[in-house]
Amino acid sequence: MIFGTMKKGMSAESRCPVVKRFSLGSTITISTGTARLTVPINHIIPKTMTTIKKGSRGNDVATLQRMLNLIPDAIFGPITDEAVRAYQASHNLTVDGVVGPKTWASLGVTPLPNARRIDKIILHCSATPEGKDYTVDQIRQWHLARGFSDIGYHFVIYRDGTVHRGRPESQVGAHTTGQNSHSIGICLIGGCEADGKTPKDTRIEAQRIALVALVTEMRQKYPGATVHGHNEFANKACPSFNVQKEPELCGR
Repeated sequence: MIFGTMKKGMSAESRCPVVKRFSLGSTITISTGTARLTVPINHIIPKTMTTIKKGSRGNDVATLQRMLNLIPDAIFGPITDEAVRAYQASHNLTVDGVVGPKTWASLGVTPLPNARRIDKIILHCSATPEGKDYTVDQIRQWHLARGFSDIGYHFVIYRDGTVHRGRPESQVGAHTTGQNSHSIGICLIGGCEADGKTPKDTRIEAQRIALVALVTEMRQKYPGATVHGHNEFANKACPSFNVQKEPELCGR
């Protein structure tokens, strides 16, 4: 696949935090394999990106698609996978279809370190009925209605195992009273029986796998951070399971 001319506004969503080296009105030069293109930065690139691959969904996928001159549907499908592999091959990267730190860096996305001191990773559930799907945008609306400035969690894991960003990691969350300033909040969709009230561990296999992967990534990113459930800091059932009894999460 040969990538066409880059268009204005392809770098990322304008509401995201700015990346080191880039600012509105500046330019970035990208090699497409057949030409080097200098394009204006008219939007802002997020400062931290997750590792994504075929099957991933969310804002990071849409950002990637814009940078590869694809239609940004936020779904990492076969066409995006093909484009990523072609880009990797033309830039002497490992051709595996996985967009991790090296591929992001090659695309010009260089993350800034989180200035906050993170010493806890706190797990939550959305306290929603078993078997029902909810989105980041829905949770954001719930939290805005409660007077929050944004969704309180930094990450949300959907029932299909996809990981979606909420509040930027660089910003203090709103998920655990007394712990927000130095923690990362992760929410799993579910956590209640069908009545929407009775606590229940509703995690399905895809969520369990995604949670372990995300927690592992966060522990590597924030060495020394410990992993907890919301119920360790409040008289709540959330996240509806005992984190300390799961060594794959807490590292014991």
